[in-house]
Amino acid sequence: MKAIIISAPSGAGKTTIVRHLTERFPQLGFSISACSRPPRGNEADGVDYHFLSADEFRNRIARNEFVEWQEVYPGNYYGTLKSEMERLRSEGKVPLFDVDVVGAVSLKIWFGPTALAIFIQPPSLNVLEERLRSRRTDSEESLQRRFSKAEKEMTYSREFDAIVVNDELVQATAEVEELVKVWLLDTGY
Repeated sequence: MKAIIISAPSGAGKTTIVRHLTERFPQLGFSISACSRPPRGNEADGVDYHFLSADEFRNRIARNEFVEWQEVYPGNYYGTLKSEMERLRSEGKVPLFDVDVVGAVSLKIWFGPTALAIFIQPPSLNVLEERLRSRRTDSEESLQRRFSKAEKEMTYSREFDAIVVNDELVQATAEVEELVKVWLLDTGY
């Protein structure tokens, strides 16, 4: 099974780019991740995430129902359910992942050479901090956790097939679109 994996530190623009890709390439199917956090704002279960309690998430881990999973923050789990892979396969879609960096590396290992993994890199950690602060959705404590995590995540960029610096969203989106277009053509999609 082929796959496209998009990852970045929080605030680097990956979700916006992934939304663009799903509109541009009908052969892609968005893989809905599972998480143990509550929905934010207008997020819907089964659309944005599969929202599970921490206990249900751990039970599914024990039943080996995940392709990959991570405890991203203490007590806060994210992962890719095997049932999502089955759903996308049955629809004839190429899975498109919007996942955290460690999850992306796990998926790249799982899919091997049949996956294109793209790292969206902010122009700097200072710019990333400005972007996250401008959202006004996190407490100072949460922002500090995200900044600390982002510094670590940046060290994983070499594990990806391509790095796209998102200094200007339109340009970064065009670069990712071109990478995906070429990869899909080269792999017969």
